[in-house]
Formats: sequence, structure tokens, C-alpha cells
Amino acid sequence: MLSIDLPFQVSGLMSEKIQNIIYKKTRKWSALVVGRAGLDLYPQPSGSKTKLAKSFASDVGGSGGNIAIAMKKAGGNIALISALSDDPVGFFVKNRLIEEGIEINLMQTTHGNERTSLAIAEERPTDCEVVIYRNNPADLQIVFNKNIELAILNSSNLVVTGTSLIDDQSREQVLKMMDFAKKNECKVWLDLDYRHWNWPDKNTTRSVYQKAEKLAHVIVGNEEEFKILNNKLANQINQCISNNQIMILKKGKNGCTLFSGDCYLTSGIYKLKVLKPYGSGDAFLGNLIMNYMTHGDWKKATEAGSAAAAIVVSKPGCASAMPSNKEIKLLQDSVSIEPKTEWS
Repeated sequence: MLSIDLPFQVSGLMSEKIQNIIYKKTRKWSALVVGRAGLDLYPQPSGSKTKLAKSFASDVGGSGGNIAIAMKKAGGNIALISALSDDPVGFFVKNRLIEEGIEINLMQTTHGNERTSLAIAEERPTDCEVVIYRNNPADLQIVFNKNIELAILNSSNLVVTGTSLIDDQSREQVLKMMDFAKKNECKVWLDLDYRHWNWPDKNTTRSVYQKAEKLAHVIVGNEEEFKILNNKLANQINQCISNNQIMILKKGKNGCTLFSGDCYLTSGIYKLKVLKPYGSGDAFLGNLIMNYMTHGDWKKATEAGSAAAAIVVSKPGCASAMPSNKEIKLLQDSVSIEPKTEWS
């Protein structure tokens, strides 16, 4: 087996006990995704700086919207839980979700001063600026209602993005969804998805994350995000092991490490030419979940996620760049993952 150099000691590893997620029965929905859906604008021609753009290409965006579309393109039956403003921008986003095959019956509409969020994202491998307009956002007005409760009872997974936890009202509703899901055999995935401008300070973020993590079966984040959750990464890993949780540590160009039971899995990346640096995390998570549901194999799942991430950062756009299973297989047949994926 391949061993990796971890900058800390983790108790209990190497006993060969892998923690798996067991889906006891087939449900209508592969997943319900909770999070932001908004409007993305891309300066044109592709590669332009925003201030020098001649025009803008438009698409649906937001971490929730992107993950939902990634999972749909990977073969899932997906519904999105979010809220949109009652205006042309909200209608545009809703129509794009419908075009992508996302179920929108759980989407809610605001009728006040809230607005659907807007992101302007440059398509550049370096010196890439992304500006997000998120004042009084509509997506934070979601309410846990009977329709969502019924959908959770008929869903295999609930995927929660951390940006849905930044506001008191939204946080209360989302934590209720997570608690209800966990009590009713719907697997809860928490994507920490930390954006510093969304939070007043890191202590507040830590307090919220710690409430949410207790309700999750799988927790996903990068090193910065996990250190906000717990000052010491080793302590967080050991805590997940003790709680029978899966922890997935994203490491960018160094791939990822998945901690499962008393073992850890290291996985590399598929190297393609990078067009822009964003969208990879949403593609990674959406495809990892769907592949794991299909095959029940963490190795295959992390590799599918890594392949999807590589494809997305090599193409224009974000939601529209999410790959199909066929595209992922073509990449995996032609490019080797580096380093190889192995358990330790």
C-alpha cells in the first residue's frame, strides 16, 4: 500500500476497517441539493478582464445549482432547494434549471426586496477575478416546509452547501432539514464551502459549522475550511473517525484524501490545460456522490470526481461545463490519474 506523509498523527489508521455508506432502499430522488442558484456572467471574448469585456455570456450558477447540474449529468434524479426573486433574473435561472433537467418544485419565490445573486467570473487561468453580488440574497429565504419534508423521505441524499448556513433565518431552516434527513435514513453531505466575505468572523463560522457537522454523514472541505471547523486538522479527522463519519479533504492540485473508518484513501488528479480555476469543487462533489451511489466504491468515486473537476476547469463556463459520464470515461481512458489512487 501507498502511504502518505501527513503533517500530524491520526489515531487508529491502518486497521483496514473502511466505513461505507449503505443505502437501504431505492428512493425517488438521488439527491436534494440545498444552496444558492444564481446568474453567472462571463466576460467575452473568453479570457477578457471584466473591465475590458465587449459582452458577457450568461448561465445559471451558484454552488447549489452547479452541484445539482453535475449530479444530473452524472445520471441522477435531482431536485434543488433554494429561493429565487420574482423577477426576470429569477425566471432566467429557473428556466435554465428546467433545461438542465433539475426538478424545481421545491424552489421558492421571494416577493420582497430580495434578489437572485449575480456572479461575474473571468475565464482566465491566473489573475482571475470573480465578483459576487449578494446583498439581501433571495436564496437565504428558504423555508423548511411539508413539501421538502416529503421529498427528504423520498431521497437517498441531502447535499448541503455551507453558503446556505450564513444567515440566521436560512441556517435555522437548513439545520432542521439536516436533522430530519438524518433521522429518516437520508444521507447528509455537508460541503463546508467557506467564503470569508459571507461571515462576520471565523469564530461565528466555527460555531455554525460545528452544529452542522453533527448532522452530517459526510463532510467535505479543504484544509482552510477544516481548520475553521477545528483548529487542529488531526483532531477533526479523529473526531470524524470516532463518529463514524466520512471526511473528504480536498487538496487542489494535490488531489484529495478521504478518511473512511480506520483507513484513508489518497487520490490524485487528471492533468488538463486549465482555462479557469473555479467550478472544480462542485463538479468533484456532484460526480463523487453519484458514482458512489452507483458503484459503492470510494476509489472509483474519488477518481470520477477528480476527472469531472479536471474537465470543468478546462472548459468555458461552469454549469454548462459539467461533464457527462461518457466524457468522464473518455478522459479516464486517455489520461492517467497522478498519483494513483490507493488505500492506506
